Amino acid sequence: MKIVTSKLLLCIFISCIAFSCKTKAQTERKPNILWIIAEDLSPFMGCYGDSINKGHTPVIDQLASDGVLFKRAYATAPVCSAARSAIITGVMQTTTGTHNHRSSRFTEDSIVPQNLRILLPKDMKTIPELMKDAGYFTFNSGKDDYNFHYDRTALYDVGTKENYKPGMNGWQGNHAIDFMTVKNYVWNARKDKDQPWFGQVQIMGGKKDYKYVREGEKLAPNDVPLPPYFPDIPSQREAWTMHYNANRGSDVTVENILKQLKADGELENTIIFFFSDHGSPTSLRHKQFCYEGGLLVPLMIRGNHPALKAGIVRNDLVSLLDVSATTLALGEAQMPAYLDGQDLFAETFKEQQYVIGARDRCDYTIDRIRTVVSKDFRYIKNFFPDRPMMQAGYRDNKPIVLDMKKAHEEGKLTPYQEEHWFGVRPVEELYDLKADPDQINNLANDPKFSKVLVAHRTVLENWIKETDDKGQYPEDVSQLEATFNLWKDRPRFKNAKVNPEYDQFKKD
Repeated sequence: MKIVTSKLLLCIFISCIAFSCKTKAQTERKPNILWIIAEDLSPFMGCYGDSINKGHTPVIDQLASDGVLFKRAYATAPVCSAARSAIITGVMQTTTGTHNHRSSRFTEDSIVPQNLRILLPKDMKTIPELMKDAGYFTFNSGKDDYNFHYDRTALYDVGTKENYKPGMNGWQGNHAIDFMTVKNYVWNARKDKDQPWFGQVQIMGGKKDYKYVREGEKLAPNDVPLPPYFPDIPSQREAWTMHYNANRGSDVTVENILKQLKADGELENTIIFFFSDHGSPTSLRHKQFCYEGGLLVPLMIRGNHPALKAGIVRNDLVSLLDVSATTLALGEAQMPAYLDGQDLFAETFKEQQYVIGARDRCDYTIDRIRTVVSKDFRYIKNFFPDRPMMQAGYRDNKPIVLDMKKAHEEGKLTPYQEEHWFGVRPVEELYDLKADPDQINNLANDPKFSKVLVAHRTVLENWIKETDDKGQYPEDVSQLEATFNLWKDRPRFKNAKVNPEYDQFKKD
């Protein structure tokens, strides 16, 4: 009897030790961190106070309620590759020389020639690399779209591009994964199921998610009023409404991701960042431009972490560069001194008075715009004011552009629309965001706002000098020629009055 009792006590003792070790291991395990990145999605959502989509983005709204919602989050650029280059390094794209859209490539699934490579500084690592160093399994189930040369296997433990070869400049595909059809969820690819993971799931957002609106909830073009900077014509109504539907469809896509995380037992230990790379692509003046519509993005963070208390709403100015820094902090990874962002939940966090945004060459359209947003104002500096808003661009064959030009020719635009779209742009623009949310009334020449103008102008001028903004220098000729060669045979380029910088490459 004593022998049996002793054995029983021994078993209980061993079990207690095992349970204690397991509990300690579970407690010490780092959280998984997931970036759900929506392509080109402006925050037309209930949680952002949008009256049209109130009640029609319930999953995203609940995600915001369960965590921290940021009402004033801004992309660093209003176009994919420049913005994504900044997010993935945590450094402003104008500092790393990755500011020109779709540079450091121009090849089809092959190694980028030496003369076209843009290299990051030797001491700079991307966020996935830093997370790998901290013990994380990393993946990206969608596009990279980074404007620098790199080996994708150094960033991600697993990807979704079967024909990727070491030495290639990563997968620079133009599209995110359609999460409504994908069957293999990449977090399940890790061999050690106790290893924490950092992943990027790219959803189609403004580019395609309008297809997935719940039955009976799709908006018709006349259901959504147009902003005054658009002419009231069918193509503009359709494009504007499409983005409201895209928000409703993205809600369905996010719902599927959350369901799969839960089914795989990953939801409880996963911190979720939901944001977009920049604003709406469906209408003019948003994507590729530095107004609120191009740079204001959704951002919410939810997870089982002391910093992520449910129901918090923050109205301070933040940049997506803060997402990069916060991810490293939550993953207990190295925080390099070169980061431009802050840990949003650090005790040392300081609210920003200003956030900078930048637009440079987009596809073959050469432009340079800088912007400063503050609590109440947005300042914009146009460095090529003689190049109108409607200068030749990649959307020239779309109805929104063709119909806009037709309305211009037929004299059907309002005086403001005529000047805004086809006139010489002002060198400086200043808008009161509270009194003028559509950013129509330019206050740059109003004496009442001269101090505000000078303050924002000074912030921008100092920032350009302090960061050595690479946009102030002409683009490398080899990169510019590669852009010309990429587009020269396409009708929209050949038949358009493109920028004079390309004249040097034309043959007589």
